Amino acid sequence: MKIRKVALAAVITASLIALSGCGEEKSAPANQSKTSTTVGLVQLVEHPALDEANRGIVDAVKARGLNVEFDQQNAQADQSNLGNIAQRFVTQKYPLIFAIATPAAQVVANATDKTPIVATAVTDFEVAKLVKSNQKPDTNVTGSSDLNPVAAQVKLMLELVPDAKRIGTIYNSSEINSQFQAKILKEEVQKRGLTLVELTVSSVNDVQQTAQSMLDKVDVIYVPTDNIIASAMPVLTKITTPAGIGIITGEEGMLKGGGLATVGVDYYNLGRIAGNMGADILQGKAQPQNMAIRFQTEFKAKINASVAEKLGVKIPDSLAKNAELVRY
Repeated sequence: MKIRKVALAAVITASLIALSGCGEEKSAPANQSKTSTTVGLVQLVEHPALDEANRGIVDAVKARGLNVEFDQQNAQADQSNLGNIAQRFVTQKYPLIFAIATPAAQVVANATDKTPIVATAVTDFEVAKLVKSNQKPDTNVTGSSDLNPVAAQVKLMLELVPDAKRIGTIYNSSEINSQFQAKILKEEVQKRGLTLVELTVSSVNDVQQTAQSMLDKVDVIYVPTDNIIASAMPVLTKITTPAGIGIITGEEGMLKGGGLATVGVDYYNLGRIAGNMGADILQGKAQPQNMAIRFQTEFKAKINASVAEKLGVKIPDSLAKNAELVRY
């Protein structure tokens, strides 16, 4: 379904993310052109993290004073939809395409090597073969990465569940971002002499059965920034919470689905970074070939106090002082 909307004016918020190299956000000049430009924006699927990234992109572009309309499209996690959307964007000859999530960015990049593409919610652009190097893309793709601090998340996990010996993880086996994070998780778990129980799914429909098969094998679960798992968090936690098993998540949106805690990515601010990079391209200030991939540089622990109470998890005083307690 095609949705065309004009992005609303942004409310400037304090960013946790380094914006070095991106243009300054500023009000529109008095002589701003009234001629609007349409750009494509494709989102893989609806879930809180990607929705926030979308909102951040739109807010940042409008905060730069650009008269831009967004051809907003959601692929509903369907690969054929992604292909059709990408081809239509290219046919429309939009001057810029935003892509949210790795599969969306990959499909759009396969559709054109000419149109500038700014992606976000991609863990590693180089691993995803979207760029030749994260420092210097040398392709028509650039953007902001949602690589999260896995080591810090494992540390948080063991502070909340200190007796955990068996760490479970569940993710989409075909999502390269998730594979990359699982590899880092395995290294962190092995460093601590713990056991990793690794299970994968290929669709939302697999989550319930896979979660049930994991219950007697793990003490706590870690889930990466995986689009299938993010969409299925309520299904997952409906099984794990009654069993007394907490879930450490890759980002805050998953806490809203019943996750226990995160030291995660702020997708709204990642979207703002991508939006500013796109604005620089539209204004002729930069080209994606020379725009280094941006990463979040500051993180804060967030603990879902409501879930902690249900699980009987005691939050250490030292952790409570430095973490943000939320209730979802």
